[in-house]
Amino acid sequence: MTSPQARRPIVAANWKMNTGPDDGAKLARAVAAQGLPFARVDVVLCPPATGLAAVAATVRSTPVAVGAQHVYWEASGAYTGEISVPMLAGLATYAIAGHSERRQLFGETDLDVQRKTLAILAGGLTPIVAVGESLDQRDAGQTLDVLRSQVTLVFEALSPDETSASVIAYEPVWAIGTGRNATPEQAQEAIGWIRDTVAEVQGSTAADQVRIQYGGSVSPDNCDELLSRDGIDGALVGGASLDAAAFAAIVRAAAP
Repeated sequence: MTSPQARRPIVAANWKMNTGPDDGAKLARAVAAQGLPFARVDVVLCPPATGLAAVAATVRSTPVAVGAQHVYWEASGAYTGEISVPMLAGLATYAIAGHSERRQLFGETDLDVQRKTLAILAGGLTPIVAVGESLDQRDAGQTLDVLRSQVTLVFEALSPDETSASVIAYEPVWAIGTGRNATPEQAQEAIGWIRDTVAEVQGSTAADQVRIQYGGSVSPDNCDELLSRDGIDGALVGGASLDAAAFAAIVRAAAP
């Protein structure tokens, strides 16, 4: 069994619909200059699509990795406004699939997330697969069922090796951008359920090796308590990642 200490933590910044190419490059440069513990933590910046090239060029000589916020599962074609995985060649090494805002605001389904995850892997990138329940679902006691359904539909389509190489982000929808984060106990419990589900679908080895982040109003004020919990392998950071010093504090909290 892989111990939590053996899984390398990963902290990803999701800048959402913020920063253009110049602002993104400036922020990326500030993050790279923070003296982060790169030997112990993977650090990923996910700018908007218009800033991918500028951010990638800025961090190319640093250990900072770049990720896309969104991809389409087709390689090319008449899909106006979409970005395919092959179009990210040389720009990104990660891509987010299934972020709660994509699910809630743009109607993305679990099947869409599965297709995107398969495309990301086929293109040689690492998927960050986001899953999580709404407030109504949590209040109704449905969190476990929702997580099991979301995780199963995506990861049953993968191989054990592809599962091990992926990243999962647990994002309770009610904690995204609300300032209301899950308690460390809630986050640890939900991530334990996710890992158990991966074990049911792909076996214990893949479940032990897959990295599972927490995402949802992570800040310098709560990161120490959240990221010190066994089984939480880093964070997917939204608003706080737009400040280089705040994001650096979260990265340091994730370092074992």
